[in-house]
Amino acid sequence: MKQLLEIPQRINRLEELAYNLWWSWHPEARSLFEALDRPLWKQTNHNPVKVLQGLAKERFKEVAEDPTFLRRYDAVIKALDTDLGSRPTWFGERFPDLSSASIAYFSAEFGLHNSLPIYSGGLGLLAGDHCKEAGDLGIPLIGVGFLYPQGYFHQKIQADGWQEPIYRPLDLNAVAIRPAQFPSGQALVEVPVGPRSIYIKVWEVRVGRVRLYLMDTDVPENAPWDRELSARLYGGDQELRIRQEIVLGIGGVRLLRALGIHPTVWHCNEGHTSFQMLERIREGVAAGKRFEEAAESVRKSSIFTTHTPVPAGHDAFPAALIEKYFSNYWPMLGLDQARFWELGRHPEPWGEAFNMTVLAFHLTEGRNAVSQLHGEVSRKMWQHLWPNTDVEKVPIISITNGIHTPTWVAPEMNELYKKYLSPDWVHHHDEPTLWQRVMDVPDDLLWETRQQLKRKLLGFIRERARTSWTEDRADPIQLLAAGTLLDPEALTIGFARRFTAYKRATLLFQNLERLKKILGNRWRPVQIVFAGKAHPADEVGKRYIQQIYTLAKDSGLAGHIAFVENYDMHVAHFFIQGVDIWMNTPRAPLEASGTSGMKASLNGVPQLSIFDGWWPEGYNGSNGWTFGVKPGPSLQNLSPEMQDTSDAEELYSILENEVIPLYYRRDADGVPRGWIQTVKEAIRTVAPFFCARRMVKEYADKLYAPAARQSKE
Repeated sequence: MKQLLEIPQRINRLEELAYNLWWSWHPEARSLFEALDRPLWKQTNHNPVKVLQGLAKERFKEVAEDPTFLRRYDAVIKALDTDLGSRPTWFGERFPDLSSASIAYFSAEFGLHNSLPIYSGGLGLLAGDHCKEAGDLGIPLIGVGFLYPQGYFHQKIQADGWQEPIYRPLDLNAVAIRPAQFPSGQALVEVPVGPRSIYIKVWEVRVGRVRLYLMDTDVPENAPWDRELSARLYGGDQELRIRQEIVLGIGGVRLLRALGIHPTVWHCNEGHTSFQMLERIREGVAAGKRFEEAAESVRKSSIFTTHTPVPAGHDAFPAALIEKYFSNYWPMLGLDQARFWELGRHPEPWGEAFNMTVLAFHLTEGRNAVSQLHGEVSRKMWQHLWPNTDVEKVPIISITNGIHTPTWVAPEMNELYKKYLSPDWVHHHDEPTLWQRVMDVPDDLLWETRQQLKRKLLGFIRERARTSWTEDRADPIQLLAAGTLLDPEALTIGFARRFTAYKRATLLFQNLERLKKILGNRWRPVQIVFAGKAHPADEVGKRYIQQIYTLAKDSGLAGHIAFVENYDMHVAHFFIQGVDIWMNTPRAPLEASGTSGMKASLNGVPQLSIFDGWWPEGYNGSNGWTFGVKPGPSLQNLSPEMQDTSDAEELYSILENEVIPLYYRRDADGVPRGWIQTVKEAIRTVAPFFCARRMVKEYADKLYAPAARQSKE
């Protein structure tokens, strides 16, 4: 690993601070690194490791003798020590009998910070927020995932609007990651993948109190094709996917054993990780248990979270691949081929297959969906696995997703909350009574703060376009599509998410002439800012991006529509904090939960959404807007085309008759009082209930603690 420059003794814990992502959700820590060199902080996209590596020796000496900097440094280090020390925690006080328990949390992706691009979207961001909040609450969580040295792709939009994926190797010397240290001194973990072994190197990431272990197959001991196995997130064909999931599941268990870690509870975040249950059964059989006895032990200590009601989102593998990679493995479970196949057997549109979600359902007792509506959909979707059980009694509970509030709150909103809610509001942010005080924030101050955040977003967009011009000599028309003509005074709608068919990014373009009238109103202008990636293999998603990009260059819409390329966590902060309204248009009921609207509402951006995912729990009639046919019998009678037409018609109507008039109805001081009431109501109702603190407490109460106690019996 590259060594940082020699840091003066007085401030030498800057390196320790840089290598714990705790800094990423503590404003004082971030501002400390920014104070070292603001241009460098900005240039590195807020990466403290790069800042320390790029800082001049003279600057280190200068700040080590600066009383103001030293006071800030001492305060941050004290906060770090307090947070990571032996302080009383929520988990310790609520579950004193589980002081020795630990939870292994397996996920295919983790969204922690943009400097570590091992996530593609919502699933990874949820996993990252889960880890951060678990640490804040003192929950003894251990994360397990993949490193992906090439990460998820960087998005480049070509002149014709077509998405180009670019893979850039991650510089492991310039991120907050270090090799894991094994008690035995070994360097690699061996994992059986079909007839041969693959060797994995293990990296450790500190996330506050939580340790995250990431696997990497790019080592000389592996064949070239195996070295590429963990290179990219969600790339390749089914065979690559099954090999990745074997390494993630079976390899994940083996790396924990090699580290001397023996979790009490095992949490599988989506079906990609389900093979870890088989490895734990194999361990039990090797210790002398019969298969059913070992499987029952695994069930009692295992939790499974399903995240999608879209059938294509559940991994399923054909018999040939299962035979190839598990014919040597199922005898170690005490099973023959037929009994092994039954663990995951499920009919798919293309034939019978081994389904990873089915495997997880068969080998867990704790199962949950990620919103109340998703729970209803999931119980109906999977009822056939419990054929003698009424649909409402299918054993899948609901724990609605939430966001890690300290990560996603804008610094400007944080200052408002500190002044009008409480100086330590962030420590009590899941208490509804605290958020009643948002009504005390002066309307004009909240309005000006929201306008400031919008100007910040548009400045960021223009800077992005300027950089593109400087580096790539982009066509001037492309600069137009990138948002250089956006108006800071116009009502700004944000749409940013993964581009795929069911999310219907182009719903608003059903009636183009009507949309042009809405956007081009001289006295009440409206603009829409889009961002998001399509999976490299999703041709439909890429065509949606191209359609939007083409419209952004259209003379009738130019300056009113923009597409910002390469959406990631860094860009997301500007979006969810800076737009005026958050638009969400999935085809109901295909969105399991969604969390972007929660992040927006926390920052005073009301949501305009289809009645799907978490929104049926969050919407109260005055904290945003809903449109479209609600899930139920009436929706089932509509074809997708009829649903799109109906939903678009209602969306136009709400914009024309409710949203736009409310935004532009100003008093003598130029403040839209009615709009600000909606903003305050969005904050008050969403912030305390749709936070990761509430979510992770529910996991602890409903799943972790019961599983931990069962496993001790």
